[in-house]
Amino acid sequence: MNVAAASALRVHEVRKSFAVPDASATSRLAVDGISFSIAAGDLVSLVGPSGCGKSTLLRLIAGLDFPDSGELLVDEEKILGPSAERGLVFQDPNLFPWLTVRRNIEAGLVARGVLHEKRHEVDEFMRLVGLGAFSSAYPHHLSGGMSQRVALARALINHPKVLLLDEPLGALDAFTRMRMQDEVLRLWENRRTTMFLVTHDIDEAIYMSDRIIIMTPPPGRIDREIDIDLLRPRDRTSESFLRLRSQILEHLHFAGKAGDVSA
Repeated sequence: MNVAAASALRVHEVRKSFAVPDASATSRLAVDGISFSIAAGDLVSLVGPSGCGKSTLLRLIAGLDFPDSGELLVDEEKILGPSAERGLVFQDPNLFPWLTVRRNIEAGLVARGVLHEKRHEVDEFMRLVGLGAFSSAYPHHLSGGMSQRVALARALINHPKVLLLDEPLGALDAFTRMRMQDEVLRLWENRRTTMFLVTHDIDEAIYMSDRIIIMTPPPGRIDREIDIDLLRPRDRTSESFLRLRSQILEHLHFAGKAGDVSA
């Protein structure tokens, strides 16, 4: 296992509020005193009801927004803005429709002004995500799963120390979603990048994660953290998997947090 390129992530007492539309003098608290840490090379999932602040938290870690109080750190360095060291993959692949697969993967290198010295890595990352034969294809030629592979390659080619995944498989059909879960795990095991996955899918969280963090309804707080000690590759039909799934869903239900968290 090589975790040399990965970094630990620490979130400490983070609060974030937003102005209420049409009532600028008031604010709505989105996340309230969030604290957790992720060890270098771990894959951790975040689940919770809609509106609990999951995507807000991801944007704060990405440096796209700033907390009202508290701090966020990658290793010992405070997060003060966006950085290529923190990759972000959304539910929508957000590919440039006028660019080929190769050019889409190169886009981040172009933006950083390092394409010339890093161009040789593009073929490596296309092979890594299984798209070597599609380098000249345009996004409209690709399936949803293939498009998401391009988005993953585009993020990974910057060698992020932390990869943030905001419902990256949520728009896929069930069969493609399961296949892509295996693809993400294969990439994670190959690169051992620290990954933080936001998902509504409890099965996905159990199948993929070292640990699951559960948030409360808004304002979002950490409700519970669950270590997943099942050996990989995991059997979704095993007694231990189903028992854990039942325990999590029962906890969400009786805590009044079932919301739109789906299995």
